[in-house]
Amino acid sequence: MRLEFDMCSKRGDVMRAIELYDWAQREGISMGQYQYSVILYLCSSAAVDLRKYALKRGLEIYEKMCLRKIPMNESTLTAVARMAMSMGNGDMAFDMVKQMTQLGINPKLRSYAPALSSFCEIGDVEKAFCVEKHMLEHGVSPEAPELEALLRASVEARKWNEVDIKEAVENGGGGWHGQGWLGKGKWRVSFTSIGPDASCRCCGEKLATIDLDPVETENFAESVASIAVKRDKDSSFMKFKKWLDYYGPFEAVIDGANVGLSNQTRFMPSKINAVFNGIRQKLPSKKRPLIILHNRRISGPKMDQPVNKTLVEKWRNADALFATPTGSNDDWYWLYAAIKFKCLLVTNDEMRDHTFQLLGNDFFPKWKERHQVRFRFDETGPIFHMPPPYSVVIQESDKGHWHVPIAVDQDEESERAWLCITRPNSSPAGLASINHKHEGSTIQSRDRPRPTLVTRSNSKDTQHNNHREVPKNPKKILSTSGFQDHSTVLSQIETAEKLGNCIIDFQI
Repeated sequence: MRLEFDMCSKRGDVMRAIELYDWAQREGISMGQYQYSVILYLCSSAAVDLRKYALKRGLEIYEKMCLRKIPMNESTLTAVARMAMSMGNGDMAFDMVKQMTQLGINPKLRSYAPALSSFCEIGDVEKAFCVEKHMLEHGVSPEAPELEALLRASVEARKWNEVDIKEAVENGGGGWHGQGWLGKGKWRVSFTSIGPDASCRCCGEKLATIDLDPVETENFAESVASIAVKRDKDSSFMKFKKWLDYYGPFEAVIDGANVGLSNQTRFMPSKINAVFNGIRQKLPSKKRPLIILHNRRISGPKMDQPVNKTLVEKWRNADALFATPTGSNDDWYWLYAAIKFKCLLVTNDEMRDHTFQLLGNDFFPKWKERHQVRFRFDETGPIFHMPPPYSVVIQESDKGHWHVPIAVDQDEESERAWLCITRPNSSPAGLASINHKHEGSTIQSRDRPRPTLVTRSNSKDTQHNNHREVPKNPKKILSTSGFQDHSTVLSQIETAEKLGNCIIDFQI
């Protein structure tokens, strides 16, 4: 019988699956969770000409499943939620998700989609945001389709006020409110940069530091520890964890090998000491940072020289040095320590190799942005590039201002260009604005050099005169695009380019 249901699932044959169900009921044959899951899934995804019958039978089968106390799982309840959505019953779809949590089942993003879609479709913004709140409370983050649905519903409903917006920004961790487009009128688009106080130099709005979820941070630390333990030949990493519990906390961790080998092949402990002293002065408590070094670096060539021995002894006596044992990867040690103590990590390692690919691409980049301190040396000593006091992501303020970061080739965040996007009535005074508008936006000119723009190709070969060349000829695009008045549009583009001292890259 399982094989028959497998074939129905493979072919998407809902009618045959229902026939099998009816036959099993007549013959008194009991069915398990798997068979019920297949039937409900097929009923929830039936073709249009079969949908009305499939939904009716699907709900009947679900009720039988409840009466017989057949155990539920996530896929079963999600299928019922989809059927409820097809009938326009968002409340029932949401009830299925709530039932999951009551049964100790972790809902998935797909579990919430039917309820969210139903409420957004009818413009019930309050219930739609109740679904989003439930998602976030259970560790499920909405993705582009869900955010688009929420945004569209918010725009159509137009039910917001200043208090609600500020509260939404705070609840979302900062940088976005999700309440829809604020204000009216055409948009102004300006090149800008962000000051050391996190303020936009164009509109004056302060960018937010997006909160990192403490639970997510803790889970991330444990995942790093788990990977490290599996790769250690003995219990070395577990001993390191106990060492940290005893000697910690620390406010900064130094990747000793990366610092000691900075810009040369010869290992230099003096560089580590310079960074050790320099970063310590930037810490609120002035407490000594933790140096992580592989054992072979400490016992390596020339380490028996008096000056080097003195430095190692100094660090050890200060409980500021941990030597990772032979056979261990010191990367996991300094990374775990920095995550555990939520502290700064001094390294120029971009952490892009296969070792760090195991950590995924979701939380890790956000964590690096907030905690990694890069450095360089000049004749005076180490120069530190501290994490920016804001998050480098697309942000929307509670006034409706948007800030979009532009990719840069440089490592220094201060060199990054941003787009500042505002409504005309909220734009700052004193900016020279181009009067030629195209598609509702204005490209503004400021009395400062244009930043280097980076296209998706990130190819250094295409740089020329402090801008990127447009990959397609605007005149050719316009002449073949069906625009009747393309000469007027082209002249506006050319005027904007002259006034802005840049080339406008756009997509048709």
